[in-house]
Amino acid sequence: MHLADLVALGGAFLVVAQLARAGRQIDLPTIPLFILAGILLGPGTPGIVLFENPADFKLLSTLGLIFLLFYLGLEFSVERLLEGGNTLIGIGGGYVLINTGGGFLFGMALGWGIEEALLMAGVLGTSSSAIATKVLVERRRLDYPETPMIFGIIVVEDRFLALYLAVVTPIISGEGSETAEILRDVLIGFVFLSVLAAIARWGAGAVTKLLNSDSDELLIIAVVGLLALVSGIAEELGVSDAIAAIMVGLIVGETTLRDRVETKILPLHDLFGALFFFRFGLLLVPAEVLDMAPLVAVAVLLTMLLNWSAGCIAARAGNFGRVEAARISLTIFARGEFA
Repeated sequence: MHLADLVALGGAFLVVAQLARAGRQIDLPTIPLFILAGILLGPGTPGIVLFENPADFKLLSTLGLIFLLFYLGLEFSVERLLEGGNTLIGIGGGYVLINTGGGFLFGMALGWGIEEALLMAGVLGTSSSAIATKVLVERRRLDYPETPMIFGIIVVEDRFLALYLAVVTPIISGEGSETAEILRDVLIGFVFLSVLAAIARWGAGAVTKLLNSDSDELLIIAVVGLLALVSGIAEELGVSDAIAAIMVGLIVGETTLRDRVETKILPLHDLFGALFFFRFGLLLVPAEVLDMAPLVAVAVLLTMLLNWSAGCIAARAGNFGRVEAARISLTIFARGEFA
């Protein structure tokens, strides 16, 4: 990293911190403020530009994503998730179906072709696991009764997204893809996640031996190494690094090291999480959004309608009331990484 990059990074941290501090005075969530800082300091707006190429920020941003999702996984136990079992999978699948189907029909109603409608379905169909996680942690809602359902929906969406991309990308690009290749990728992903789930269920002792140290410093180095390694392998295998990070969180959460790791990892979660949202802002170009303002407005309204409907159905399936339905819908309202 060059000197200019360090100056830019330092300036970005200071601006992000000041905006977030001002927002907290009036109880604003930090996520939109982090994104706003990225917009103001990025190449998409006039004025000071700290980062001409947001791609230079990608590694730090990826670390932010996996720390966010790792912390979410750390807060849940395998037993707690197994209690929901097939119900959570069914609810998550229904959530995806409602939003994806609505997005596809919206694209067709605009007169678009199949390829464009499939793209719109992907954009509207899955929520942002990173934003949902940040909201749950920041608002101290990890112990709320509907949170395991939100967690289940996030996991199902991430797995669906990997399959959806494998099927849809060749169609959109015009390149053919063998069914056998798609099935192979799906099988590899399933086996990989099954291995991680088995480790979380029965391998806590071995993981504890691998990570444990009397030194908190060495413990966190080992945990971060495991997190980065598993997330990187997942990415190579075509599995979402986000869902891999959740699984590593579940694994570590089953060990006797959970409380120590939770305390020590939180500063990294906050720091790199802020960088993730900051880079998202760097990638936004307000002028391009304004050029499509009518379409964007309709898409946002449709997303609100679909998400609210799916949230109400999910809440009813989980025997929750209106308040929980509202929290489910609003927590996973933001659209996800496909967009």
